[in-house]
Amino acid sequence: MLFLFINFYLENITMADTTGQLPYQQIIRIPVDAAAAGSDLLTPLCVAPFAGTVASVSYIPRTTLTGANTDTRTITVINETQSLTSATKAFTSGVNAAANTATAITLSGTAANLVVASGDVVSWNSAHSGSTGLADPGGLVELTLTRTP
Repeated sequence: MLFLFINFYLENITMADTTGQLPYQQIIRIPVDAAAAGSDLLTPLCVAPFAGTVASVSYIPRTTLTGANTDTRTITVINETQSLTSATKAFTSGVNAAANTATAITLSGTAANLVVASGDVVSWNSAHSGSTGLADPGGLVELTLTRTP
């Protein structure tokens, strides 16, 4: 009888909300192509599988991306459906991404920009700045979504 009580207690601890759904995160990994200096690249990442928030974004470039001040590159995660910028990072002087290493992309400080509805289209934009901009070596984007209870 003690076993039943403990089992019931543990199940109730793990309950996240009144629907009985546990907290859930989904990590979506999408390869992105390289973009030559002076060119931009927009890549659809996913259709949000559930309502939730963008919890984190990382970029793992194939080769090192070394920031510069005059000709730069800015990468952005965009909720295309709601026209919101969820995360962005400008590769200016001193801001680099090492080859084959996850680099965190800064999440928006506005909580509403991190919200996704089920079915929202989320994209990756790699845009050059300056006359030629920096080349983007391409690599892997890791997007973590957390379900809203």
